[in-house]
Amino acid sequence: MDSSAPHRAAPPARILVVDDDADMLRLLSLRLKAAGHDVVAVGSAEAALAQLDIARPQLVLSDVRLPGRDGLALFDEVRARHPSLPVILLTAHGTIPDAVEATSRGVFTYLTKPYDGKELLEKIAQALALSAPAVAQPHANEDWRAEIVSRSHRMTDLLSEAYMVAQSDASVLLRGDSGSGKELLARAIHRASPRAARPFVAVNCGAIPEALLESELFGHVKGAFTDAVSNHKGLFQAADGGTLLLDEIGDMPPALQVKLLRVLQERAVRPVGASQATPIDVRIISATHRDLEAAMASAQFREDLYYRLNVVSLVLPTLAERREDIALLANHFLDRLSRKYDKRLSGFAPEALKALTTAAWPGNVRQLYNVVEQVCALSTTPLVPLTLVQRALRTPSTQVLSFAEARQRFEREYLVGLLKMTDGNVADAARLAQRNRTEFYRLLQKHALTPGQFKQDAGDADDVADERHE
Repeated sequence: MDSSAPHRAAPPARILVVDDDADMLRLLSLRLKAAGHDVVAVGSAEAALAQLDIARPQLVLSDVRLPGRDGLALFDEVRARHPSLPVILLTAHGTIPDAVEATSRGVFTYLTKPYDGKELLEKIAQALALSAPAVAQPHANEDWRAEIVSRSHRMTDLLSEAYMVAQSDASVLLRGDSGSGKELLARAIHRASPRAARPFVAVNCGAIPEALLESELFGHVKGAFTDAVSNHKGLFQAADGGTLLLDEIGDMPPALQVKLLRVLQERAVRPVGASQATPIDVRIISATHRDLEAAMASAQFREDLYYRLNVVSLVLPTLAERREDIALLANHFLDRLSRKYDKRLSGFAPEALKALTTAAWPGNVRQLYNVVEQVCALSTTPLVPLTLVQRALRTPSTQVLSFAEARQRFEREYLVGLLKMTDGNVADAARLAQRNRTEFYRLLQKHALTPGQFKQDAGDADDVADERHE
């Protein structure tokens, strides 16, 4: 939507107004109160900082020129304490360059004096619409979710639910598109749980070959198979007392699903080749981007395992569904990556930031991180320009595939190529792949490939060729 469209009044909010000009402070307060807002008015940055935790404002409106610590220094301190609290600056013409730079660093916007009353209320309404209210935080200590950068209402609600779930030992199923942050949420749940001091272990069930996955999960004893030269503890034992994340659980082979179900039922794990099981105490969090209900309907995922894992289900929104977080995340990533590349980058040019916030983001937060890393590596100016962002957004999206997704795609294309080469003859295809026929059939089933389709295709092609020679 165009920002020039008629604005709707913002819901009443508590606004901290900072100006050393008593007349301006009184006029601002009167205008905001007339619009229904609760106003806390102070005359200096120091007084504003003292009010931050007392008044719990939902927005800060400050003059740039203040005695002592100025409005820009106030913004830096506000951002350090409350990253999601929006700040609007009022600036005279002489300080416009400073205000523009502050906007690139994360200030919501700036208005020039004398300000337009209608525009001020519009900007306040926009800022409040894009900001989670301070009172919505679930509890005082936010360290558990420190890695999750967000101010959207969707994520605030999700994190509140995640924090409550973390206090129990219930198994959690995290659903969401690839790149939406399922592992970050799993780590946050672990840190908020009574198991926080114990290990957090993550395994991607789709990234480890089937022949190795059982040993990785459950361990093995010396001599269990050819390469088992010593005893090996599996990931379940490594996570004992803590949390185990089974990422991409939907890609787990059916034979292993049976063994996992037994471990969950008996709360004990038997390493490959062992005669006795070892008790374990592990909290299970699983994650998937697949439709497990559809996988159950096609007999690719066990229903009894599904209900064991899905005691509580949390759904992560796509980045497009939490669009108000894009600018916040982009600046957060830029700050982190500029240190990695040893570059002095102060932010994104306004038009570059707008391009980021309006992009489609099929790869979600992971894609945003990759785009910011690319522009960070290539930028030669303190403000990242629009041209670099556009270039990064046009880059083919293969770079945002996870390892598991890339492996999955290659595996399917490889199987299709073999079946085309052998006209759908499974025995020949399995021989070329150096796999036994049973395992090869299992791979075909995993990727929903039917050999008969390729025989038919070959037949059709022959028919066409015959017709051309008639």
